[in-house]
Amino acid sequence: MSRDLVFAYPGELETRTGGYGYDRRVVAALRDLGWNVELISLGDGFPNPDAKQLDDAEGRLSGLADDSLVLIDGLAFGAMDEWAGRQAKRLKIMALVHHPLALETGLDGKQQDAAAAREKAALAHTRGVIVTSHSTAAELAANYAVPAEKITVAIPGMDPAPLAAGGGDPPLILSVGTLTHRKGHDILISSLEKLRGLPWTCRIVGSKMLDPGTAAQLERQIAKSGLGNRIELAGQIDDTRSEFAKADVFALASRYEGYGMVFAEALAQGLPIVGCAAGAVPDVVPESAGFLVPPDDPDAFAAALRRLLKEPETRISMADAAAVAGAALPSWRDTAVTISGFLGTVR
Repeated sequence: MSRDLVFAYPGELETRTGGYGYDRRVVAALRDLGWNVELISLGDGFPNPDAKQLDDAEGRLSGLADDSLVLIDGLAFGAMDEWAGRQAKRLKIMALVHHPLALETGLDGKQQDAAAAREKAALAHTRGVIVTSHSTAAELAANYAVPAEKITVAIPGMDPAPLAAGGGDPPLILSVGTLTHRKGHDILISSLEKLRGLPWTCRIVGSKMLDPGTAAQLERQIAKSGLGNRIELAGQIDDTRSEFAKADVFALASRYEGYGMVFAEALAQGLPIVGCAAGAVPDVVPESAGFLVPPDDPDAFAAALRRLLKEPETRISMADAAAVAGAALPSWRDTAVTISGFLGTVR
């Protein structure tokens, strides 16, 4: 069979988010497995492109040869339902869904319904769908009418990385995630305000550029809290392994995650975790390795952090459990082998 694949994605592939990181690593690993991968950027504006942006994106794909195998990142594909309907018989269309667009936070009910309807219509025109977690697979089967046999789960891979040494004085709480509403950094900061009487410092690593409004709001929240000397918005850092290695606790109050690669990275480097039981996070973080609390609950988040800060034995036990769970995570080659096998079944 042909080993030619077109991979299409919105924006810039070098964007430093978990989703784009997944895309980059999978493309590289598929090439190592012998696939000839052609990259096509679909341009800016997704997941809510204007008419010209959408027309330009569609034009870049409509010129592909008949029977081309095309894998499209879901951040763009969810808005391309009409194009998919026109091209589904001519092209072998596959989708890579990190998480359904309707589950992005900050949407009102009408916006959620519209996003879900478009993505459901787009997915109906695919030959198969790749997802990054069992949680997303269940969501697509239950609410997007995607037959289970058309879905494969390719959990993100993990690179070997040094275990965190721990023992910081004061303990360092690390959070990694772009400064967007969905990542819940506002909840983390609110919870830290409740812990001002305990020794700790916090470092929040993530791009301030994808959502400048949220970034500015977080800066104002920190300033108002009076904790500016203890909470740092460090911006984007390309290689976060050294950040995890220096930390004592990993904390991220995401309101939803389609997988949550940073939680897996925290496990791989042996950090105890405080997160929220939202989306696929409970699938990634075992109970032995951290505390998962309800989303949007600063009191519960603070209580979990307080336990890790005040109970060194709990922190050490959860760090050990995290390292064990992290060692069992797949490699990027494992992830690519799963995807390669699924692509090979497309007719």
